[in-house]
Amino acid sequence: MRRHRLALALLALLAGSAVAQDFPVDPPRRATSVGQTPPPLLALPAGEPPAAELITPFQLLDHFVLPGTRQRLQWRPPDGLARGEIPSPIIVAHGALPGPVLCLVAGIHGDELNGIEVVRRIAEEVDPTRLEGTLVAAPIVNVFGFSRGSRYLPDRRDLNRHFPGSRSGSIASRMAHGFFNDIVRRCDAVVDFHTGSFQRANLPQVRADLSNPDVLEFTRGFGGALVLHSQGSRGMLRLAAVAAGIPAVTFEVGGPQFLEEEHIAAAAETIRALMHAMGLLPQEERNGKATPPQAIYQGSRWVRTNAGGFFFAEVKLGERVRPGQRLGWVVDPLTNTRTEILSPFDGRVIGKALDQQVLPGYAAFHIGRHTSEQQAALEAAEGAGTAESDEEEDPADRPAADADPERE
Repeated sequence: MRRHRLALALLALLAGSAVAQDFPVDPPRRATSVGQTPPPLLALPAGEPPAAELITPFQLLDHFVLPGTRQRLQWRPPDGLARGEIPSPIIVAHGALPGPVLCLVAGIHGDELNGIEVVRRIAEEVDPTRLEGTLVAAPIVNVFGFSRGSRYLPDRRDLNRHFPGSRSGSIASRMAHGFFNDIVRRCDAVVDFHTGSFQRANLPQVRADLSNPDVLEFTRGFGGALVLHSQGSRGMLRLAAVAAGIPAVTFEVGGPQFLEEEHIAAAAETIRALMHAMGLLPQEERNGKATPPQAIYQGSRWVRTNAGGFFFAEVKLGERVRPGQRLGWVVDPLTNTRTEILSPFDGRVIGKALDQQVLPGYAAFHIGRHTSEQQAALEAAEGAGTAESDEEEDPADRPAADADPERE
């Protein structure tokens, strides 16, 4: 720790002279390969062991973030797509010690507020002087949707179906390409926050492709969070990241449009546990905090309504159910006819629709089947047990624009 304090003190002394000249806050854009960093900012004092690592700044968006500091940057989509819109904030907390780069992403769907608050909260509370590695936080990616309270982009496309994107595709594809290359490729691991969609809520849960060994190992850092195996759908950020060699998961937290402190607090605590597990935060700070056993769910299934009318749920998120148990009912206000909704198997309610008016076939309850990590990994490798729909979106509910043949 003496070396670290000395290094930080020297940084402070140099900040107004040599550091400012060699590493300007806003240097001119130049062609650099992804991941390239400038020469070492400060070597450790002479006589230190040769194996000691150098303290270097973190390069992102043509900025250099000094060790032990936090800097708020701005990201704009390429090609002037966000002209007139507020830029997306990117908060970088660069540790005083070397370590992994963790990226927290939220707001890809503009109406999903819980994840935005989790990322904002973690980014502001972390102390970069105690951080071993780097935290990159992108709380609001889809500023178009966020400013309008909408899930989608202006062209009604779902941004989370267009990663890694392309330079010359649709608005969604160009935006995905810019964010993926500017931000995601600079990270060692990614957590992408979402909520339920279309008036549905999700129990906080990590969704991941457990057939990938690196992803499986990454999920072990989420403490006692529920983990659901899901291969996902083409164009999702987590799939594009994994394809690029970056372990990534989706973290579902509650429902859209509203802030739910119960879910936000639980998700934030899970991310703190992850940062300790990754070595970003000192392990001794978690003394006295027992980690509950992790719940692994290999498969899941949506239970749908068979009648139209007013839907009422009887069970709560997280509740365990048995075959034949009544989950809720639908009442037709015109005929006063009541139709009950029953559970088809043993499981746990990991997602459900809010009480509302529904039509026949509406996805009402998402039931997960519990299993062991070993069995989940085995079945995942065999391609079994994938969830019916991922990131809460049922294919039948997608807008027509997402079914466009142009979709990458």
